[in-house]
Amino acid sequence: MSCPSVYIVVINWNGYEDTSRCLTSLRDLEYPTYRIIVIDNGSDDGSVELLRKNYPNVIILEAKENVGFARGNNIGIRYALNHYAAYVWLLNNDTTVSRTALFELVQVAESDVTIGAVGSVVYYMNCPEKIQVWGGGWVNTWIGRAGHFITPVPSQRLDYVVGASILLRSDALRDVGYLDEDYFMYWEDTDISFRLRKAGWKLAVAPNSKVFHKVSGSIGEGSEAFHFYFNRSAKRFFQRYCVMPWVPISIGVGGRLAKLVVKKNWKAVRAIVRSMFVPSKI
Repeated sequence: MSCPSVYIVVINWNGYEDTSRCLTSLRDLEYPTYRIIVIDNGSDDGSVELLRKNYPNVIILEAKENVGFARGNNIGIRYALNHYAAYVWLLNNDTTVSRTALFELVQVAESDVTIGAVGSVVYYMNCPEKIQVWGGGWVNTWIGRAGHFITPVPSQRLDYVVGASILLRSDALRDVGYLDEDYFMYWEDTDISFRLRKAGWKLAVAPNSKVFHKVSGSIGEGSEAFHFYFNRSAKRFFQRYCVMPWVPISIGVGGRLAKLVVKKNWKAVRAIVRSMFVPSKI
């Protein structure tokens, strides 16, 4: 197999420890032609200085503020395409990777020129035998629900490739556009997957590409920020892809609120309610 050029894009926001662990694992990749770009989202913890000192071969691009996951990744995507990358690998900073993770992704992508995006099998970092995501997942646009596959499924069943580790073909990005920056975080991977599929590109999983995910390294899953941004982005997604968007939005939000009320997590309840009354477009 030929080894086309790949640019790896990692977002950092006040997360030197996680980002450093990720970059150290990337050093050991068994792939000859790749470059690493770190987009720093306005960190104020000294991350940039430490990254420049300890990883001199990594390209570091600084945003002057926290511009979010989608916009931050787009900075890296734009740089990669301007430098003739054949593929762009978007990778969460709170991950580590197996030595062959990139080779396996590219091998699947190169097997079919109509594949626009390839996902890894993502395992829990603290339980490395347990699968968190088998490449991607499903979306039910009638009831406002989505979920990851955790066992092998045919690629035809994928509605999206999970953004924790997604290899994007440059030609596909030029065709459908970059990540939608109105998703500050969450659902941007589902959105671009839907756009790829609509344009005729296929989604796929590389079963031997192993990525280990710490889970919610930048903001805690279950925090007020998580619930606010997750639901705000979900609202935008269903408004874009559903004929009657308030049906899935209402059902989805209602189910999440019910669970939080039972748990008496009133801060999260307030965050979800607040997310419904702010514009879904930045």
